[in-house]
Amino acid sequence: MHTFLFSLLLLTATLAAASLPTPPAPQLDARAWLLTDMLSGQVLAEKSADARGEPASLTKLMTAYLVFTALKEGRLSPEQVLPVSERAWRAEGSRMFLDPRRPARVEELLKGMIVQSGNDASIVLAEALGGSEQGFAAMMNEMARRLGMSNSHFVNATGLPHPQHYSSARDLARLTAALIRDYPQYYRYYALKEYTYNGITQGNRNRLLWLDPHVDGVKTGHTASAGYCLIASARRGERRLVSVVLGAPSEDARASESLRLLNYGFQAFDTVRLYRGREPVARVRLYKGTEDTVGIGFMRDLYVTVPRGSAGRIQAQMITRQPLVAPVSSGQSLGTLRLLLDGRTVGEYPLQALSAVPAAGWFGRLWDGLLLWLK
Repeated sequence: MHTFLFSLLLLTATLAAASLPTPPAPQLDARAWLLTDMLSGQVLAEKSADARGEPASLTKLMTAYLVFTALKEGRLSPEQVLPVSERAWRAEGSRMFLDPRRPARVEELLKGMIVQSGNDASIVLAEALGGSEQGFAAMMNEMARRLGMSNSHFVNATGLPHPQHYSSARDLARLTAALIRDYPQYYRYYALKEYTYNGITQGNRNRLLWLDPHVDGVKTGHTASAGYCLIASARRGERRLVSVVLGAPSEDARASESLRLLNYGFQAFDTVRLYRGREPVARVRLYKGTEDTVGIGFMRDLYVTVPRGSAGRIQAQMITRQPLVAPVSSGQSLGTLRLLLDGRTVGEYPLQALSAVPAAGWFGRLWDGLLLWLK
C-alpha cells in the first residue's frame, strides 16, 4: 500500500473561512428521524433511524416508485385507463373518491395517490401491476430488497396497519432518494398543493409546501398507531436535503419539526464538490500494461458535507495498492481516498480506474517483470 497526503485547494473563499462550531442536532418531538444530504449521501442527523415501525401512507412512496418503473418500462402509460374494482372503491381511510362505474387514467390515479393520499387509487394501481394487492406487495418487497431497504416489509399498497407491515426512517430516506434521482419527471407531482377529481378538491397535507418555498415534496402519513409522519425534501441551489420524521404527536408538530431539521441541515453544513467525475485525482504507476500510468478518480462528481466554514481544512489521503499490474478495466477499484478534517476521518471513497489499460505484449511484460523483481 502507498499512502499520499495532500491538501485540497478549494477556490471558494467563503468555504475557506474560519470554521464555525457546528450546532448540536435538534432533538425532535417524534419517535424517529433522519436527515440526509442527497449530493453527498451523508447523514447529518438521526435518532432511532433503523428502528422498525409503521410507515402509514409513506408506504405510497414505494407504490409510486413501482408505478414510475412500469411507466418507464412501457408496462403502463399515463393515459391508460384502469378499471376501479369494488375492493378499491370500498377502501377505508383517505380516498380520491373513485367511482366504480368510471375507469380512471393512470395519471389521474397517480395524482390522487400522491396529492390526496388516496387508498382507493393505490389499490387500483396495485391491482393493475400485481394482479392483486397481495401480488403487488410481493413486488414491493422485491424492490425494497434491490434498494437495500433491510428493515422494511410490505403487505399492502396503502400503508393501512398490519403487524407485518413496517419500515424505518433510514429505509424511507433511501427510497425517497431513489425516487427523486430515478424519476425526476414524475417527482414534480409531489409539489402539487391540491388536486380535483370527481368534482372534489383536496389539498396536499404537506404543510411545508406553503411554509417554505424551497420545499417541493414529499409525503405525509398518519394512523392512530403510527402517529404523524412526514418525509420532506427541500432544494437550495444545488443542495437537496431529505428529512424523515416519524411518530410526531400532531399534524402541526410533524410540520414544525421537519422544518427545524431541514433548516438545521442548511444552516449548519456546507456541501462542496471535491472532484469532477472522470477527471483524474492522480495518475499512478502501472506495470505490464500498454500504458505506464493510469488515471484514477471517480466516475461521478464527488461531494462531501462538512460543518459550515470548515471545507478549507479538508485533507485527502490517497491509498493505492502497489504494485498495480495490467490489465485494468475502466471503473475497477484501485485504491481508497480517505478524507480528513482536523485529523479526523470524515469519509472513505473507492478510487477507480478512469480508463481501461490492456496487458502489454510479451516483451513489455517481461521488462516490467524484471523492474518489479529489482524493486
